[in-house]
Amino acid sequence: MSKTTKDPIALAQAALKAGKAALPDYSSPKSPHKFTQPQLFALLMLKQFFKLDYRGTVAWVGQWSDLRQVLGLKGVPHYSTLCYAERRLLKKGAPTASWMPRWTSPGAKA
Repeated sequence: MSKTTKDPIALAQAALKAGKAALPDYSSPKSPHKFTQPQLFALLMLKQFFKLDYRGTVAWVGQWSDLRQVLGLKGVPHYSTLCYAERRLLKKGAPTASWMPRWTSPGAKA
């Protein structure tokens, strides 16, 4: 069996399964609970698979009822929901300026 797939439904199912195994359903108890993190993760994987932007992904998923059924989506998220989910779920591990040490040149006054 090949380790790659060209079937978006199979990819969505695998991504949803992996997301359920690795992620809590919701990022916070106070989140709106409209979409689970595994569902958003699967949508982000499809975004990469089809090389779409956030709006294109949302429009595409909105027209594909079989995919929404596989993912258990009752609606389609706003494109900004995917943007925020990507920031939260697919962190690159790069340090942010807020917690990086301040470096000064040897001759600088503090």
